[in-house]
Amino acid sequence: MPDNNNFATEQHKELHKELHREYYLTCEKYYIFELLTIAGGMMGLYTYNLRGGVFSNAQTGNIVKMAAAFGSRNFRAALYYIIPFSAYVLGTIISEILPQKVRSKKFIRWDTLLVGIEIVTLLIVGFIPFTWPDQISQVIINFLCAMQFNTFRQAEGVPMATTFMTNHVRQIGISIARIIRHHEQENEAREKMLKHIKIIFAFFLGGLTVTALGPYLMERTIWLAVIPLSACFCVMLQSDLVYEKAMLNLKPHGH
Repeated sequence: MPDNNNFATEQHKELHKELHREYYLTCEKYYIFELLTIAGGMMGLYTYNLRGGVFSNAQTGNIVKMAAAFGSRNFRAALYYIIPFSAYVLGTIISEILPQKVRSKKFIRWDTLLVGIEIVTLLIVGFIPFTWPDQISQVIINFLCAMQFNTFRQAEGVPMATTFMTNHVRQIGISIARIIRHHEQENEAREKMLKHIKIIFAFFLGGLTVTALGPYLMERTIWLAVIPLSACFCVMLQSDLVYEKAMLNLKPHGH
C-alpha cells in the first residue's frame, strides 16, 4: 500500500522546484545559442576559406601561426596576425562598456542590439570585393565574433561559446567521465553532453554550408550568416518589446 504522506511530500518538492525554477531570458535560450553558433561557424569558415586564411572566431590559431612565423623569421607574416588579434581585443572591450549604456535607455537589450549590428555589418561585408585587402573583412568579423563571444555566455545556466568549440569538446569528455564514475548523475550528465554535442554540430553545419557554397556565392557567402542571426533578432526583439519589457534591467546569467 503506497504511503500517501511520502507521495504528498514528493509532489510538494516538485511543485517547489517548479515555482522556484530560475527564469532565463530569451537571449539565454538554448535554441538562440544554436542559431548564433551556426552563424559563428559561418563567419569562421568565411574568413578562413575566402578572406586570407585567418580564424575570426577565436585567437588561438592565429597566435600559433604568429609564433610559427616569428620562429621561422618571417616577420612580415607574423605581424600580419596582430591585426585580427587587436580587433578581437577591441571587440571585447566595447562589449563590456556598451551594455550598461544600452540598458539605461530601457528600450531593447544590448544582446538584441548586438545581433542587429551583426546583421547590418555582415550585409556590408558581403559587398566588399575580393580585390580589396583581406584585412578589412578580417578586422570587421573578428570584432563581431569577439562581441558575440563575450555577450552570449550561458545558455539556460550552462556556460557556452558560440564562436569556437574547444570548451564544448572538453565538456563532452567531462560528461562521459561523470557517466562512468557517478551513476547517480548519469541523466544530468547525458543531458548536458547532448547540449554540447548539438552546439558542435551547429558550428559544423555553419562551416560546412559556407565551404560548400563559397565557390558559388563568393563575397556574398557571408550573407548566409544573416539567416540564423535574423531569426535570433526577430525573437529577441519581440521579447524585449513585449514579453520581457519589464525585465530589461536584468542581466543574463554569467555577467
